[in-house]
Amino acid sequence: MRRKISLKPITLLLLLLTFVSYGKEQEGHGEKETEKTAKEAVNEYIQHHLKDSYDFGLFSYTTDEGKEKHVGFPLPVILWDNGLKVFSSSKFHHGETVAEVDGSFYKNHHGKIYKVDGPNGEIIEDDHHHATNEKPLDFSITKNVFLIILVFVIMFFMFSKMAKSYKKNNGMPKGMGRFLEPIVLYVRDEIAIPNIGEKHYKRYMSYLLTVFFFVWIVNLFGLVPIGMNVTNNIAVTLCLALITYVITTFSGNKNYWKHIFWMPGVPVPMKIILAPIELLGTIIKPFALMIRLYANITAGHVVLMSIIGLAFLAKNWLGTPLSLFLGFVLAILELLVAALQAYIFTVLSALYFGMAVEEHEHH
Repeated sequence: MRRKISLKPITLLLLLLTFVSYGKEQEGHGEKETEKTAKEAVNEYIQHHLKDSYDFGLFSYTTDEGKEKHVGFPLPVILWDNGLKVFSSSKFHHGETVAEVDGSFYKNHHGKIYKVDGPNGEIIEDDHHHATNEKPLDFSITKNVFLIILVFVIMFFMFSKMAKSYKKNNGMPKGMGRFLEPIVLYVRDEIAIPNIGEKHYKRYMSYLLTVFFFVWIVNLFGLVPIGMNVTNNIAVTLCLALITYVITTFSGNKNYWKHIFWMPGVPVPMKIILAPIELLGTIIKPFALMIRLYANITAGHVVLMSIIGLAFLAKNWLGTPLSLFLGFVLAILELLVAALQAYIFTVLSALYFGMAVEEHEHH
């Protein structure tokens, strides 16, 4: 029996493993219609990889009868619509059917859940193609939420093991502690102390370590193409930037605020002009944190998935292996980017904290 593999969310490993059979299947199909379908499939694969969803889709295939089968597992959907509604995302059948829960009907439309009139209800769109259906409050465990919880468990386990190893061995790390100690010391000695100062750095070490390991680990998970891209979600990077902004704001001493609203040593007219600019700068800094992390991770994933997709569009012996080779090289580079973005976010956060607690001597 012959099955046609689709390009919906599958891992990089699966792409490489299925490349030979898929490439041979595409040989001999030189028609424009086939080429257009392949390009649409690649684009759909990239978009699906970047988006959050209510289930994990590993891959899909089409049977001889023309039915599309999905392989993966669902996640819980939690809605508030005149009461709590909890059900499995499998009821949506990957967005193909309407889910009925306690007499209410819901439909998954472009990654968002809307209320419809009945089992055959449809999404009504306005002139700008925006859904006008009622939208319940959504507290669902999506892929990104699931990964955030998973990373929390991993970090709790790692640092708990590290603390226990110190306690049992009189301050000498063993096991997990041997791996984590150099990283912790690096964050302390190369990031926290130089940017914050020895007097105040201890107050911020817990946050700096948390944000460094969190961003690093979720970036590594983002390289697994089943679609867990937490820092590819601008809402997540916004929350991280807001935490840095709140800590900086409430840590600011009188010198910090004085240099913003009434800069010493500057003529009064210039103070009036600079005050709103400096105040705006306090908002621009966390905004830059948010955009930098989001844009770099998103761009890296788009380029990597595009290069892998080119392997399926190439129809000669040179283009396909070259695309796979470039994809492999870029995937290795993304491992470096995952750690680099965690480092940059942590360094800039420490720099902002240092500016807030810096003590100036005026003569």
